[in-house]
Amino acid sequence: MSIPIFHDIAENWPVYAMMPLVAAMIGYVTKLAAVEMMFRPVEFIGIPPYLGWQGVIPRNGPRMAAGAVDLMLGKLIDPQEIIERIDLDDLMKRLADPMHEMVATVTRELMNTLQPTLWQALPEVVQNRVIGGVEAAVPGMLDTFMADLRANVDAVLDIRMLAVNALVRDKTLLVKMIRTIGNTEMRFIVRVGIPFGFVLGIVQAGAWAATHSPLIMPSFGAVTGFTTDWLALQMIFRPVRPRRYLGIFTWQGLFIKRRDEVTRDYAKLISEEILTPANVLEDLVRGPNSDRFLSMLDHEIQAAIDNQAGLAKLLMQFAAGTRYDELKRIVSDTAVRRMLERTNEFAGYAAEAMDLPEFMEAKMKLMTDEEFEGLLRPAFKQDEWKLITAGAVLGLLIGEIQLHLLLT
Repeated sequence: MSIPIFHDIAENWPVYAMMPLVAAMIGYVTKLAAVEMMFRPVEFIGIPPYLGWQGVIPRNGPRMAAGAVDLMLGKLIDPQEIIERIDLDDLMKRLADPMHEMVATVTRELMNTLQPTLWQALPEVVQNRVIGGVEAAVPGMLDTFMADLRANVDAVLDIRMLAVNALVRDKTLLVKMIRTIGNTEMRFIVRVGIPFGFVLGIVQAGAWAATHSPLIMPSFGAVTGFTTDWLALQMIFRPVRPRRYLGIFTWQGLFIKRRDEVTRDYAKLISEEILTPANVLEDLVRGPNSDRFLSMLDHEIQAAIDNQAGLAKLLMQFAAGTRYDELKRIVSDTAVRRMLERTNEFAGYAAEAMDLPEFMEAKMKLMTDEEFEGLLRPAFKQDEWKLITAGAVLGLLIGEIQLHLLLT
């Protein structure tokens, strides 16, 4: 019985030689398809709700974003810590020039609005003295304001909603986050399909030689697609700690093994794309709790005016006919409006003062391996069966094509 098999192999050796190569191609193609199906397309293509496809990650954006943010806030960041990292003295040094410019602009705008004739008639030295008085009040006002903000941060800043909204609003940002922290793992999934598929192809060649059953090609194609997808996903996350196999080699889940590299990439992405000072300021001044924040800011500005008695009297003289309370309201509204116009500029200085990437990196190093796995695992876990099944189906189709080529 063995002689006909060897005779068949010898006579058709090119066919048998191609089988492992085709199986390796199946392993590669099915992995590549599985990885891309996680991310593409960003929007649903087809006839909703079932006839078509949308990338697993963008389709499950709200769930994945919520999971990632809950992990981030539960294990990495306390919202109050973000505010506390703002070194006011350092920030004021960085803001010295733009703050001086803004104070001068606001003061001149107010004076030209309230009493333009008198203001323009004042000598420049007096104008500068008035501006200097306003500027002198700013550090004390900000110091008191920051103390109030730290004490009431939960009431004015919903950082969880801020982060979730950023990821859900921009699906490409969520895709970018997963691709960034899992880029090496994605490449591994694709590449490992080649050796896995090649080994299964050798077994496939033996089974074909022994049976010549038309079921061999599509069956092995499906098995190759399914098995290599499943093994690749397991090798990314398991085992959590290094383990020796067969006394020959040691393996640790690739994602866990790359902790230091992933930590740097993740901290950089979160601080530059999601929890940016610009986004925090945007939420403070335009978010659901912005009324509370602006009320606090308004209160401190008006208190600063009261504390500058000489300035207040001078303003009252200029604004003849304008009630003091109304004057304070005009000053506050103008100052807030000007601040909002320069949110991005101030946020840049705040980012330098906070140094959030370094802070997050230090916090991430305190995570256990199991907690760290949660940064990427949710992107696969719930829907990995779909990716594995898709790999099996693609393998079956390629195997069927391979069978027809053999029989022609």
